[in-house]
Amino acid sequence: MINKMGTEIKDLKKPDIKSPKKKDSRPKTSKAATIFAAIIIPVELIISIIVFKVVFGDPSNFIDNNPANNPLTGNLLGTVYKGGVIVPILMTLFLTVITFFLERLFTLNKAKGKRNVTYFLNNLKNDVTTTNIDAAKKECDLQCGSLANIIKAGLEKYEEMDKVAGVEVEKKVLAVQKELDEATGIELPMLEKNLVILATIASIATLLGLFGTVLGMIRAFSALAHAGAPDAIALASGISEALVNTAFGIGTSMLAIIFYNFFTTKIDNIIYLSGEAGSTIVHTFAYTHSDKE
Repeated sequence: MINKMGTEIKDLKKPDIKSPKKKDSRPKTSKAATIFAAIIIPVELIISIIVFKVVFGDPSNFIDNNPANNPLTGNLLGTVYKGGVIVPILMTLFLTVITFFLERLFTLNKAKGKRNVTYFLNNLKNDVTTTNIDAAKKECDLQCGSLANIIKAGLEKYEEMDKVAGVEVEKKVLAVQKELDEATGIELPMLEKNLVILATIASIATLLGLFGTVLGMIRAFSALAHAGAPDAIALASGISEALVNTAFGIGTSMLAIIFYNFFTTKIDNIIYLSGEAGSTIVHTFAYTHSDKE
């Protein structure tokens, strides 16, 4: 703004307690995780089909070395092969569960950071309660991970609010709390990434197994109808082959449910720890600044 004399006049504004929008570096990681999921599932489907055809469908698993015949007595591979076309899909789901279990296990362990979480939080609380914010930030830099990222965002806001004058303490405290909540909101999607795949498999694996069983039962009874005379051995063989799908589906679903609950518990623990540390930061800020007022 310029007055009539041509002199530049700077606008005086009240201190803004709103932090600027931070550029989030995590979308690249999120995109990589999405690409990984989009690639790994088709690859595992191809692997499952190959294993199904080459290993389970090996002629040596069947009578007269002919996959069209019944499997040899007690031959599990041949029995699984006779389960039909649903089996490779169930194998894909099983491999997907194992893959994303390992992927989430690595990600969530990394989210906790490089050092022992209890040791990190104890050092952090000591630094914050003594208002040694620089030392607390260094602890976060050494720890790394999502937990440290959330806490460091709160510490940086703590320092920013500490330098702002003319703003009520309550508003400063709310600004620090809001920063912690926003940081948690940024980290949480990365922690929960791909869990929806486990949840989906937990729901559909059993149903898909039952679907395969129904198809197998239809084939078994259809074969008996065309054969004419009842054949108890053929019927028992057909039923056992059909039930392979159910067993595969239920087993895969059980693993998916167990892994999903395991990871959601670990995520809740990380959020709880970050909330506990954030509460220490907020209370310390409120206490120190209420004394100054």
